[in-house]
Amino acid sequence: MLHRSFVFLAVSLTLGWVNLAAAADNTPPQGFTALFNGKDFAGWHGVGTEDPAKIQAMPEADRAEKFAKSLADLAEHWKVDNGELVNDGKGLYMTTDKDYGDYELYVSWKLIPLGDSGVYLKGYPQVQIWDTTEAGGKHNLGADKGSGGLWNNSAGAPGKDPLVFADKPIGEWNELRVIQCGARTSVYLNGKLVVDKAILENYFDKERKMPIVAKGPVQLQTHGNEVRWKNIYVRELSSAEANTYLRGSDDGFTSLFNGSDLAHWTGAVDSYEVVDGAIRCKPGKGGVLHTFDEYEDFVARVEFKLPPGGNNGLAIRYPGEGDTAYKGMCELQVLDTEHPKYAKLDPRQAHGSAYGMAAAYRGYHRPIGEWNYQEVTVKGSKIRVELNGNVILDTDLAPITEYMANSPHPGKDRTRGFFGFAGHSDPVEFRNVTIKTLPKDTAAN
Repeated sequence: MLHRSFVFLAVSLTLGWVNLAAAADNTPPQGFTALFNGKDFAGWHGVGTEDPAKIQAMPEADRAEKFAKSLADLAEHWKVDNGELVNDGKGLYMTTDKDYGDYELYVSWKLIPLGDSGVYLKGYPQVQIWDTTEAGGKHNLGADKGSGGLWNNSAGAPGKDPLVFADKPIGEWNELRVIQCGARTSVYLNGKLVVDKAILENYFDKERKMPIVAKGPVQLQTHGNEVRWKNIYVRELSSAEANTYLRGSDDGFTSLFNGSDLAHWTGAVDSYEVVDGAIRCKPGKGGVLHTFDEYEDFVARVEFKLPPGGNNGLAIRYPGEGDTAYKGMCELQVLDTEHPKYAKLDPRQAHGSAYGMAAAYRGYHRPIGEWNYQEVTVKGSKIRVELNGNVILDTDLAPITEYMANSPHPGKDRTRGFFGFAGHSDPVEFRNVTIKTLPKDTAAN
């Protein structure tokens, strides 16, 4: 039987509501940085609705020139009035010079009648802000549901509509709080949760499959009517805080690792060891360490830490012998993809890829030496991999007929097997390993 007690490292998540009314305007609470100083536009430039990935890909000199030229537009349409940042409804959006990855953000805002605006996160639209009254004229677009939703998400997608109505009357200040780790986004409006860990979709990708950038700016939108802003504060989150936020509750999950030994694992046991509460592949060793139990459809959660150039993998529906990349349903790569020694990597070998079959999106690892959080959902022939809050693989293996190096994968259609780690000689570490079986009528996320 599996060990059913949860042995997680004690990580204190300090996220909690900050009472902004207790301090003077534009004075950040402890641990936060003020993005607006109440006096001028220091730390900001102007950008419209533009793909942040394309802006980040620009040569540095061209990007700097673009930002410098934008300041004239800001001066025309924005002003500071009695410690408030005011826009006339036109021109470029106020955009932070700094990009943010995992963070907690506070923004206070006030509209006039017919007001319509938003807060772009990492350069993507948007947390919606608008006049929610019938007189505002946008009930047909969802304004009756309130502000705070991720309005540009696909129709019916989580987060598009706020969970509750939380707006204050027009002319009063509203307080917005956002927690974003990867693309996972929570929004609180005036102390009420209106978006609960929804994925912010990539507005600039028509199929909405590519994740948003790992880091990007905060933007205050202009949309035809005056908006006032103040108390704009940000706190960057540690990887430990982000991982705790992303994991959330483990209700319904079973622990696969007791934090002290490998008593509940089999296979290549001699190739692994337990160090500081984590399972680690021994240097120069390999093979598949796997569970005693087999699984059909499931969600697995794991934290992993890579050494420079580290290589391992998650064995999915492993038969108990042979190379899981071929004999199992697949091996999901666990790899320091950006290390120079992998410069000629086939895209289907990148971290999170179904090895040799389906390529994952790159660029969402935490820095080497930090713990990453990954969640894998396996349902039928479909696999979904979420790394640090970003969906990097969402694929169906059944129709795949083209393989890396033309090597067949006879196990890809397996419907049952063991879960485990596929070592490749490097001391990659794993901890907080849990799994939840899915009933046959449960759709993959």
